[in-house]
Amino acid sequence: MAGGTWEKQNKIRPGAYINFKSKKQAITPIGERGIATMPLELPWGPEKQILTLYADDDLSKVLGINIADESALLIREVFKRAKILLLYRLNEGTKATATLDGLTVNAKYTGTKGNNITVVIQNNIDVPGSFEIITMFEGNKVDKQLGKAISDLKANSYVEFKGTGELKAAAGLPLTGGENGTVTNQNYTDYLAAIEPCEFHTVGISTKDPAIKAVATTFIKRLKEDGRQVQLVLENYLEADSENVISVKNGVVLSDGTPVPSDKAVAFVTGATAGANINQSNTYAVYNGAIDVDVKYTNREIEEALANGEIVFTISNGRVVIEQDINTFKTFTSDKGKDYRKNRVVRTLFEVNNGIRLLWETNYIGKGNNSDDGRNLFKKDVIKFLERLQGIGALENVVPEDVEVLSGSDKDSVISRIGIQPVDAMEKLYMDVEVE
Repeated sequence: MAGGTWEKQNKIRPGAYINFKSKKQAITPIGERGIATMPLELPWGPEKQILTLYADDDLSKVLGINIADESALLIREVFKRAKILLLYRLNEGTKATATLDGLTVNAKYTGTKGNNITVVIQNNIDVPGSFEIITMFEGNKVDKQLGKAISDLKANSYVEFKGTGELKAAAGLPLTGGENGTVTNQNYTDYLAAIEPCEFHTVGISTKDPAIKAVATTFIKRLKEDGRQVQLVLENYLEADSENVISVKNGVVLSDGTPVPSDKAVAFVTGATAGANINQSNTYAVYNGAIDVDVKYTNREIEEALANGEIVFTISNGRVVIEQDINTFKTFTSDKGKDYRKNRVVRTLFEVNNGIRLLWETNYIGKGNNSDDGRNLFKKDVIKFLERLQGIGALENVVPEDVEVLSGSDKDSVISRIGIQPVDAMEKLYMDVEVE
């Protein structure tokens, strides 16, 4: 039986000639948010590479650190609101090691957590002449294998074995000498280079170093110039003066008494910013697990902080909240007014930017004709996308007249002008009460 696909109606043999084509996607998807990224100094884990963590991951299996560990504080805080964390371990120190005659055991990663590893080598009663080699990490059995010679041993998630000769029993072979190493400014620069190709919504950098803040801000502004709209969260960095940079003024105290100062509270704000939908504001968003703020401000001081574009944690009805979801942009102009200070509005603008760019790159570059019909088709798709944003309350008053698509100066160029009205959340109530 003949058959197959066809390009021209020129087949000779009888048969079914069928082409399967994907139907053009009628709508441009609204991007799902929730991807945060942070560089952290850690006592264990893969060094200087991007590690993708999900909120429901067992951290001890993915990173080798228990989520309740003190070193995982910022990971816990960012996951209170984020769905995905692109983690980068900044530091690379020294591996913990241990030796026994011809056997050398090295921790898989550098850091002080390697000093919590012990290898037990004991006789196996079921296989005479063989040994059980048990790897213990912080008192927990994480690996067991059988072997007679050192060459029989295989690396696991915590240690690597080297050497030659026969195995010998050891009640406990503790690894020592693991060090975290020192984080340098170059480590942060390397992180920014590593994260650039990745898709994310918010970068959080927990540092007080103004030099690192300046480098990170320059990085985020360059991404903006390249057409990528994302936000950066820092502590006390008002000089950024950008809708792409958020500044955290104070910190909180958690219910177990753990202090989370402003530089560490960056993690929660990073997760909250990444996790907020485009039709959602973080104004008065509750800081999960916090019972107090570390620095309390007067009403006048809070008003000054908001005027400066700072995220401030305050107490409302016994809960710790973000006073107002704003960024550091403050040089308002006729082209960019104070609405650009509000992060919900900015998220909507970012979605319009990123969504229409995706529509153009996916369905039109190199595919659509630069003719009246082709441009009108693009215009209709843009209007459909904007109407979907209106449908979820991110935009209002969307009308076709606000979208214009024209031929550019070159035969392959198109000019588009779009007018939109982002919706903000209700924040201020002015009410008159008449008493009779």
